[in-house]
Amino acid sequence: MPLDIVVGTQWGDEGKGRVVDLLAAQADFVARYNGGDNAGHTVTVGEQTFKLHLIPSGVIHLHTVGVIGNGVVVNPATVLGEMETLRAAGIAVTPNRLRLSYAAHLITPAHRALDQAQEASRGQGKLGTTLRGIGPAYTSKVSRQGLRLLEMLDRQRFADAIRAHVQEINRYLTALYAAGPLDPQEIVDEFDGYATQLAPYIADVSSLLAEALARGRRVLAEGAQGTLLDLDHGTYPFVTSSNPTAPGALVGLGLGVGCAERAIGVTKSFQTRVGSGPFPTELAGEIAARLRGTGANPWDEFGTTTGRPRRVGWLDTVLLRLAARINGLTELALTKLDILTGLPTIRLCTAYRANDQTFSALPFGPSDLAAYEPAYEELPGWDQDLRAARRWEDLPAAARAYILRIEELSGVPVRLVSVGPERTQVIEIP
Repeated sequence: MPLDIVVGTQWGDEGKGRVVDLLAAQADFVARYNGGDNAGHTVTVGEQTFKLHLIPSGVIHLHTVGVIGNGVVVNPATVLGEMETLRAAGIAVTPNRLRLSYAAHLITPAHRALDQAQEASRGQGKLGTTLRGIGPAYTSKVSRQGLRLLEMLDRQRFADAIRAHVQEINRYLTALYAAGPLDPQEIVDEFDGYATQLAPYIADVSSLLAEALARGRRVLAEGAQGTLLDLDHGTYPFVTSSNPTAPGALVGLGLGVGCAERAIGVTKSFQTRVGSGPFPTELAGEIAARLRGTGANPWDEFGTTTGRPRRVGWLDTVLLRLAARINGLTELALTKLDILTGLPTIRLCTAYRANDQTFSALPFGPSDLAAYEPAYEELPGWDQDLRAARRWEDLPAAARAYILRIEELSGVPVRLVSVGPERTQVIEIP
């Protein structure tokens, strides 16, 4: 069946929005399947830059239908704000163009207050969360105390559920964290307004997509975060609260295992990370500053959601091979190759070393990387500006050699290469 899944192979921020935007030109449906508004996808179209945190970035193509799946946790204020931003840019957002799963769970101000209190209580052991209430919302979900969008369709029942939810979290805030309680009625009134606006968009997303696939319509599943933040397979405990991997798309959209056709892994040409957690190839100093940029434009390495400067380092192919295996990647999309222009040499981490041993794969996953030192190989850099390149032949030999080495080390072919932030600055490799 024609389901394509786009996943990040690193710690998020790989440039998935750009790749989704490109692939959505051929899609009928674009579907977010995990995470919440802790994610951010940036797409630049001419003079306009769109930064979307919940609505699938593929809806910028006017022929697509956007879908938010059951695996997503929804902040209604965020999704409504993004709807207005898109409308202001001339993009229609109606119940015919955007559908929200009835089984998706809500994020409330109580979840955000609990997130902030929990992170503050960790002191030096902070996880580096975005403080958006994502973790507490997923905790409510798995403890069977969550609020689903379906409840918005019965206003009185919804009001009672919101009030009970806030009262329950107030007990945690006051008793465990010495934080002030929230006003339940204020939140009930706020969410009653959200229910009025969002009710027409709530649907059975699983059935909608299954029927579309059965008719041969193309569905593009858009993941948030990245493989190394996966709750089970990432750098635990410095992970997100969902499964941003390709198998997570099937669960997060309510689809069967026979639907997937392609799994496209988006990989930055170097490695980045926001927040705490291990990062074996991390750089400091002049090269790090050069890779990161100043934050003066959306292409620089500052978080779309948090605005925090990203940690940067050389591309880690040990972790890339892990991502290829977990996701069953069929191809790679390599982003930001143009940023490496001007470096005299470029390093690739090909293995790890520990206790006089060399490891091409991790024995017990990526949770504890402190014992490992990266083993590098060096490749020659290039000085040619890549931003005008549109064909494989336009790239300098050193850039082509870098791409081919990534293919060799990962075992996955590179099919797309981005050389700038614009839609047109992409090279498709047959």
